[in-house]
Amino acid sequence: MSAVRHFLDAIKFEHTVFALPFAYVAMVLAADGWPGWHTVIWVTLAMAGARTLAMSVNRLADRFIDAANPRTARRHLPTGLLTPAQMAAAAVVSAALLLVAAWMLNPLCLLLSPLAVLFLVGYSYTKRFTWLSHWILGFTDGIAAAGGWIAVRATFDPPVFVLWFALTVWIAGFDLIYACQDVEFDRRHSLHSLPARFGIPVTLRAARVCHLLTVAAFALLGWMMGLGWLYWAGVVAVAALLVYEHTLVSPTDLSRLDVAFFNVNGYIAVILFFAVLGGRLA
Repeated sequence: MSAVRHFLDAIKFEHTVFALPFAYVAMVLAADGWPGWHTVIWVTLAMAGARTLAMSVNRLADRFIDAANPRTARRHLPTGLLTPAQMAAAAVVSAALLLVAAWMLNPLCLLLSPLAVLFLVGYSYTKRFTWLSHWILGFTDGIAAAGGWIAVRATFDPPVFVLWFALTVWIAGFDLIYACQDVEFDRRHSLHSLPARFGIPVTLRAARVCHLLTVAAFALLGWMMGLGWLYWAGVVAVAALLVYEHTLVSPTDLSRLDVAFFNVNGYIAVILFFAVLGGRLA
C-alpha cells in the first residue's frame, strides 16, 4: 500500500481536477445535457489512464533533472521511494487503459488514441529543444476536451476547437508562471523555457496575454452554444480569479506561486464545470 500511496503522490493524482472537468464540460455541451453513464464512465477511465500515463512518463523522463534541481530533488524517483521499473509499468498499464476506454467509446476515439498517446508521452521531452513547451503542454491537456466531445458525437465541431484553444492558453499561462521558479536552473542545464530564454518579466506578461485569450475563448464558447446567464456568471468569476492569480506573483516576488498554481487554477476548472451545467439549464 505504501507503494501505491507514493505513486499517487508522485503523479499528483489530485491535480486531475485541472483537466477532468473539461472532459465533462465537453460531454455536456456535445450531448446538450446528460451524455449517459456509458460515456461518462469510459471517458473518466480514459482520462485517468491519459493523465497517469503522462505523469508517469514525465517523472521517468525528468528523474535525472529532478535529482539535480534542489526544488525537486525530494521527488520519489530521485530518492528511491519508487523505482523506474515501477513507474514504467504504471505507464504501460495506463496506456492500455486509455486505449481500451477509447475502444469502448467509438471508432473515432480509438483511431485518434495513438495520436493522443504521442502527445501525452512526447510533451515531457519538449523542454529539451523548444521554449514553446508551455503551449505544447496546454495543447496536450486540451485533448481532454476534444476527447469528451468526440466520445459523444464521434465528430469534431467548431465549439470543441474553441474549448480546446481555451484550455491550451489557460494551462500554458499558469505553466509559464510556474516555470519562473526554475529560471536559473533551466539556464544552467540548457533546458528550454520562456523564462530561461526571455526572463521573468516577459514571461509574466505572456502569461497575462494567455489568460486574456482564455477568457475571450470562454466567452466565444458561451455565445456559440447559447449558454445562459449562470455560465456568464462563471466566466466573470474565472476572469476575477485569473486577475487575482496574477496579483500573487511579480518579477521580484514568487513566494506565493504555489497558491497561484494549485488553488486558484483548481477553482477555475470546477467553476467552469458548474457554470456549463448551469448555463444549460438557465
